[in-house]
Amino acid sequence: MGTTLTPEFWRQFAVLLVIAIVATVVISAALDVLVLRMRARRAPRGSSATHVVRTHRPTRGTPVHH
Repeated sequence: MGTTLTPEFWRQFAVLLVIAIVATVVISAALDVLVLRMRARRAPRGSSATHVVRTHRPTRGTPVHH
């Protein structure tokens, strides 16, 4: 039982495909914004942030003289 794909089918297929693509992009962008806002709220601000000071440590092969 063969069926032919009519021009009406292809029109509806194209419309649904475009709707699906647009919905995916919009939802993805909205989730990105939410994640960025959550990260911005968790990030330390101003002078309350603790700064890490790294000092030079000699490698294993380098002798240390005191």
